[in-house]
Amino acid sequence: MNNALDMVKQEKIVSIIRLDQADQVEEVARSLYRGGINIIEVTMNTPGALEAIRTINHMPEAILVGAGTVLDAASANAAIRAGAKFLLAPTLNTETIKMGNRYGVPVIPGVMTPTEALTAHEAGATMVKVFPVRSLGPAFAKDMKGPLPQTELMAVGGVSAENAGEFFQAGWDAVGIGGSLVNAQLVKEKRFEEIETAARKLVDARDKAIQSSK
Repeated sequence: MNNALDMVKQEKIVSIIRLDQADQVEEVARSLYRGGINIIEVTMNTPGALEAIRTINHMPEAILVGAGTVLDAASANAAIRAGAKFLLAPTLNTETIKMGNRYGVPVIPGVMTPTEALTAHEAGATMVKVFPVRSLGPAFAKDMKGPLPQTELMAVGGVSAENAGEFFQAGWDAVGIGGSLVNAQLVKEKRFEEIETAARKLVDARDKAIQSSK
């Protein structure tokens, strides 16, 4: 179960794909991969999300694919059966965590308070997603890890290439980035090279932040 989470912590960047339709998901995934990002979350509210997860799993590129916006145990089960290697949720639902644990698939639930983070940890989640993080800021990692040092944190909702370095330097274990990386208009216009460029810019920000912290 820890293999997917180990990769998330190592790579530190999860690209969140939320589209009006999933027919371009393969090209989007390849653009991200060429830009240096190889962990992708397909949100369950993307039409054809389960098929998109299957598609990415069958690509020759070594991409770790998970499901996002997983709101309940039934959705978790469907995503796991489609091949999702990890699950993310905007909220905390302990039944969803239990479903993931049953099949050895890590669940990263959404939290905003230490109480929610501890509840998630006690239910079996080793990493939590602080969402939306834009109202809390990078320094919130220190606030959360003070009383709960065992908690691994992902920042989602307001992270971009311009501020990602601040989150890495502040001690966040990973970040999830959606529209500022995979812009729906770029996908619609098939401007995949711009998605690749955005991915590369984000990877550069990560690498510089890690290097400066050594």
